Amino acid sequence: MVAREETRPGTGAPDEPAEFTAAVSGMHTARLRPEIFCERMPAPQRIAPYASALSADVTVDDTEIGTGRLILLHDPDGNDAWAGGTFRCVAYARAEIDVELITDPMLGEVGWTWLTDALEAHGASYAAASGTVTRVATESFGGMGDEEGSAQVEIRASWTPLLEGGDVRAHVEAWGELLCTASGLPPVPEGVAVMPSRRGQRGSA
Repeated sequence: MVAREETRPGTGAPDEPAEFTAAVSGMHTARLRPEIFCERMPAPQRIAPYASALSADVTVDDTEIGTGRLILLHDPDGNDAWAGGTFRCVAYARAEIDVELITDPMLGEVGWTWLTDALEAHGASYAAASGTVTRVATESFGGMGDEEGSAQVEIRASWTPLLEGGDVRAHVEAWGELLCTASGLPPVPEGVAVMPSRRGQRGSA
């Protein structure tokens, strides 16, 4: 998949810093589980001078059980809110969960550890992580009263990746693991290779 990098108006791709170009290339060489369909998406243009974004769906037996997106921001001048770093990862993950879990007081804390554990497992060094874990319950009434309730968990997070050589792959792979964990997929057994996700199969360039 060839990603489309979005920049602020008036900034052309030829002017992109080499470190940003290298980081974006690393995004697209990350190895994701085959249950993840990942493709490019338009990135926000006003948060940072340079940005690139991915979206992903987690699908099992043709049923979507999770979705998310990851945005890589870059400001060559640095940003105090990014712990002085020049890059920032912004992630979102949403997945269906059992309705019984919606009242679990530990759900928020557990949902946050899904992210931090994934970053640690992939050796993705980071700083200044922040975010929220939101639980959403849906009940039906009236003419729809016979429909079962549903529940979702949403994780929104951002962190400053401490990149070595501009390689952001570990952070993308950690985001992929977050999506799968939130969606209830079991961990990949140790020693089993994860095949690269098939990207662009829906017609993306």
